[in-house]
Amino acid sequence: MKVTPFLMFEGKAEEAMAFYCETIPESRVLDLTRYGAGEDGPEGTVKLARASIGGTQVMIFNSPVHHAFTFTPSVSLFVDCSTEEELEGIVEALSKDGTFLMPTGNYGFSRRFAWLNDRFGVSWQINLP
Repeated sequence: MKVTPFLMFEGKAEEAMAFYCETIPESRVLDLTRYGAGEDGPEGTVKLARASIGGTQVMIFNSPVHHAFTFTPSVSLFVDCSTEEELEGIVEALSKDGTFLMPTGNYGFSRRFAWLNDRFGVSWQINLP
């Protein structure tokens, strides 16, 4: 058995995946399929991909159907950083055009911590233990 986070986007899957892979160290696209001619999604756009985001495999899907829901902060990606510089760089990148739920600070349970929703609506907790 294997549990894998699954992120569903509406037209922004490739942009989000590229952004995460360049923002989070040790991240890369593992495999990718695109919509073909006659399929539900726009031809050539990402249909389904699998990426390693900081060593965790994540499935990324581009839904051709509009849904009445999006991401919720109740489920988030939690990143433990090695240095304060790493944390600050990740927070700076992910927070651009996003919103903070908890701005970077010392909350007692961590030396440095931030919780935010990125510009795609995905929730991230960035931690320096």
